[in-house]
Amino acid sequence: MALKSAFFYGTLMHPKILKRVIGNDGSHLHICPAVLLQYTRHKVKYADYPGIVAYTEGRALFQHELDREACSVRGTMVTGLTALDMKRLDIFEGTEYDREKVQVYPLERLVGLADYMMLTVAPEPLPSDAALPAPVEVETYVYGDIAGLMPEIWDFDDFVKKNAWKWYGTGAHDNSDYRAVDVQAAWANN
Repeated sequence: MALKSAFFYGTLMHPKILKRVIGNDGSHLHICPAVLLQYTRHKVKYADYPGIVAYTEGRALFQHELDREACSVRGTMVTGLTALDMKRLDIFEGTEYDREKVQVYPLERLVGLADYMMLTVAPEPLPSDAALPAPVEVETYVYGDIAGLMPEIWDFDDFVKKNAWKWYGTGAHDNSDYRAVDVQAAWANN
């Protein structure tokens, strides 16, 4: 069975949310911080989650050029995803996103998902291009309709502080963003 690697840059960076979406404990997964260069991460209109687009498209939403940090997307690289994990992720992301292959740069070594320490503090500045490790090809979900994006950079720390509670634990029971994944899981179990 061919396992997949993916880059997550929004709600799925949170291990509890990732496990909820894939419907298992993620014990088969490995994770590390990573960066995707020359993309921008925007707030999606009327949503808690972000969307990314290539910087060549995203800069049209701004009235100025962005610095290197803003036109790079920090996220997590996850390896070991099964075909069923990917199917559930595709359902969760829905038609708003297209799954595409991209090159990301790991910023630390991979660790088991259970050992991953999610940090929500300001990260170290990005290393220079020359100091980055070799890129790794992964899949990620690119936002399909730039008109649905706001000219604002989405911030993971802000999401964790203000909205993550809606995505896991008791706050997630009425979260409509999980509905399609839950319907598919219920159907598969019958």
